[in-house]
Amino acid sequence: MLYRLLADFVVLFHFVFIVFVLFGGLLACQWKRLAWVHLPSTVWGVLNELFGLWCPLTPLENWLRENGGGARYQTGFIEHYIMPIVYPAGLTRELQIIMGSVVVVMNGVIYGVLVRRALRPGGRRAAG
Repeated sequence: MLYRLLADFVVLFHFVFIVFVLFGGLLACQWKRLAWVHLPSTVWGVLNELFGLWCPLTPLENWLRENGGGARYQTGFIEHYIMPIVYPAGLTRELQIIMGSVVVVMNGVIYGVLVRRALRPGGRRAAG
């Protein structure tokens, strides 16, 4: 029971991490110091998508599921949980590259606005 509960926690953490990578830049607009956590997280997420890296949370979840008596899955987190919801046909390499590129562009715009605001004469420089 404990292993299954921990596996579910890993899934929840994984999902929250992905949402943070996607939208954490918006939070950094309000709390500037959050950028120190968000930027490295985003780099990891983008590298993971663009180069097809395997996230360490997936094997951890699989290990916990196996030890909890459940079945493991052979694909990555996104392919197993997110893709069936968002893209029923499945994940392709091209789609991963597009997803990674969207994250780069979206966060590039957000951080571009933040940097521009900070460099503007008389701009807000207060740390969040």
